[in-house]
Amino acid sequence: MKHSYLFLADGFEEIEALATVDVLRRAGMAVETVSISGVRSVTGANGVTVQSDSLIGDIVLDSETEWLICPGGMPGATNLAACRKLCDMLVSHFKAGGKIAAICASPAVVLAPLGILDGRAATCYPGMESAAPGHSFTGAPVEALDTLITGNGPANTLPFAYAIVANSKGCEISSQIASAMLYS
Repeated sequence: MKHSYLFLADGFEEIEALATVDVLRRAGMAVETVSISGVRSVTGANGVTVQSDSLIGDIVLDSETEWLICPGGMPGATNLAACRKLCDMLVSHFKAGGKIAAICASPAVVLAPLGILDGRAATCYPGMESAAPGHSFTGAPVEALDTLITGNGPANTLPFAYAIVANSKGCEISSQIASAMLYS
């Protein structure tokens, strides 16, 4: 069964992380939260502390790994970008044709410096564009490509998560989940 990982660092944006995991699990997707800090307890940008499902040192990417997902938040995105193991995983997964999703500050702060956005349409949190001077962001709420989905911030977390579901499970399943959640 395909499985995905959503990475957590201290200072992550809680809505972007937890709502994304919620939507993917509602769709029947296997997704684990992964702490990059070596301890399972991770505190978000707004003081919400969560226990991750696993630690970054415990996961191995394989042919069944579908998505690597980076929520935003500050300093969460900066902490993700500073994690060499995560950056290596993102680049390796991307080069192998794997799927990557990032929202808020993470497209600019985490993905752009790794070359993952080169030549591809992407969006990020307004004002974070300066973190990736070589990339032109679209400003759209969500950009959904074949193996890359980016979102611009907390208010667009649900459309971001529904885009991931649509990519993996189809538009019909994504629409059913959105409808069941009373999203219009």
